[in-house]
Amino acid sequence: MAERVLIREVGPRDGFQNEPEIIPTADKVRLVEMLARTGLKRLEVTSFVRADVIPQLADGPEVLGTAEIPDDVSVTVLIPNEKGLENALELRDKFDEVNLFLSASESHNRANVNRSVEESLSGLERVVSRAREEGLRCEGVISVSFGCPYEGKVPQERVFDIAARLAAAGCGEIAFGDTTGMANPLQVREFFGAAFERLGGVELTAHFHNTRGQGLANVLAALDSGVRSFESSFGELGGCPVPKGATGNIATEDLVSMLHEMGFDTGIDLEKLLDASRAVRDVLGRPLTSHLLTAGPVDWHEQSR
Repeated sequence: MAERVLIREVGPRDGFQNEPEIIPTADKVRLVEMLARTGLKRLEVTSFVRADVIPQLADGPEVLGTAEIPDDVSVTVLIPNEKGLENALELRDKFDEVNLFLSASESHNRANVNRSVEESLSGLERVVSRAREEGLRCEGVISVSFGCPYEGKVPQERVFDIAARLAAAGCGEIAFGDTTGMANPLQVREFFGAAFERLGGVELTAHFHNTRGQGLANVLAALDSGVRSFESSFGELGGCPVPKGATGNIATEDLVSMLHEMGFDTGIDLEKLLDASRAVRDVLGRPLTSHLLTAGPVDWHEQSR
């Protein structure tokens, strides 16, 4: 049997929040439902961040409450703090996992959430405790794990210390974000080799951006180190609100296509996934940077003619 790789689709949250316009709620619901029927088993639907901070996701509760998602799809929501968790729990029966985030560098954390790293960690430890009481699985996401646009290189041990505290608090999964696309494959291979030694027993997830065109190369390096869990965004939507110029996540369809060509199993129907990416392209009314949307999947029958 082919080895399984898990993918969490983050486009409805990470992608939509970075669009300059607000996508109509009905379109969001339709796109979420399309993604939920591709074979994806993990789907990040929205966040419970204040509407004045992320107006693009102000309708998150309505999207979450309306979208019809199969029971075998684990629904994730992003939670910034204790207040966000309280708001999310009003729809407790609509999601299974919470995504909690902070940055590995002080400068990026200040720019993103106006807190020190220690302030964020202390708050998230309380959120994890409460979420676990509610029976929710918790994922801790550490942004700028591979480099910070303000501070440059981020010491690896600092990232692992943060990850260890999140794991000790109750996070069963730690995702390391290359938030502004500064990672390179050699760095990624060494990083995850050390991470598995330091953080045994915790699911390690890679979250790469394609800002400088190295996203899939970094996936390959992570695979070589034993990573079997990734996050990506259909159509290559997304980015980072700080600083400017940090473009989107790796495209889910590009990731799935590469994994399938390499013999891995994702459980995802690539054609259905491409249908969802075409649909979001039409909703946004502009070309997207996903390679498969331009070239299509590899057709070996066609190539052999």
